[in-house]
Amino acid sequence: MALQSPFFNNNNKREDAYPRTGVSPNAAAAAGQAPAAAVQNTPVPAATPTKEGESKLTVGPNIKLKGVEITDCDTLVVEGSVEATMDSRVIQISERGSFKGSAEIDVAEIRGLFDGNLTVRQKLVIFATGKVTGKVRYGKVVIEEGGQLSGEVESAAAAATSPRPAAAAEKPAATRPLQPVQ
Repeated sequence: MALQSPFFNNNNKREDAYPRTGVSPNAAAAAGQAPAAAVQNTPVPAATPTKEGESKLTVGPNIKLKGVEITDCDTLVVEGSVEATMDSRVIQISERGSFKGSAEIDVAEIRGLFDGNLTVRQKLVIFATGKVTGKVRYGKVVIEEGGQLSGEVESAAAAATSPRPAAAAEKPAATRPLQPVQ
């Protein structure tokens, strides 16, 4: 006869594993009181509110997501490491987060690292701890003091209004880090 492990035995139900709120109807009856109404649990709002029906993907700390294509995602929050191709609305990279690959989005908020091709249709925000390298195209840009932007960088408005000769288009742009004005 084999010994049964308590890990796979359903007889060890842990009803005390989760704290309970409110008053137990049995305890109230034992005390001679009417049972208390059931306590309703209300959902706790998220730290960053999203509109109902919007999709949000969070890649948590110490998580590595590699070799994927991310689509139909309203907001991507990167706290870990992502190597992907993305076409979405918003990307938020935390201080310890990193994204490597290609992204076409409306709004980018960079506190960590981005390396690759980045097209921001509306607004690119690089915070003091953020670093963006690669081929970058943006509608508007905001760089906090300490934030870094380097590589082939151009404004979408400037690219649309200034025709470039074919010979100049074949030569790579000079790459040097942009420094914030003090």
